[in-house]
Amino acid sequence: MFNDNLIRLRKIKQMTQEDIAEAVGVSRQAVAKWERGETIPDIEKCRILAELFGVSLDDLANFEPEENLGIDVPPKGKHLFGMVNVGDKGQIVIPARARKLFDIKPGDQLVVLGDESQGIAIMKANDFLNMANLIRESMNK
Repeated sequence: MFNDNLIRLRKIKQMTQEDIAEAVGVSRQAVAKWERGETIPDIEKCRILAELFGVSLDDLANFEPEENLGIDVPPKGKHLFGMVNVGDKGQIVIPARARKLFDIKPGDQLVVLGDESQGIAIMKANDFLNMANLIRESMNK
């Protein structure tokens, strides 16, 4: 997992093993061992790698493309929760991981926002109303 993610991210960034070694402060051979899965870097070096690639430490270590439509590690803070089906009346089931991450519980009200060029966004109604009130207050000053 880690070694596959390291290889993919290095190739996406068009970096060599030497580039990675220099950025992390190790030898090229150490990077080669990481990529072969023979060793794993310590947590500090993993943190540097995650920052270098702009991904979370958890995704660097644990991301499984097979479980995420074959898509590579997402940028830090971005998520792919999977696909959902739209029912006859337009209903969707929000994936459990998304509900957990955004603390969405049964009975919560959600706001659906849309932009014809960028797509649909869903957010908690309370968060949306708080944001709207902050904007209104700042405009009245």
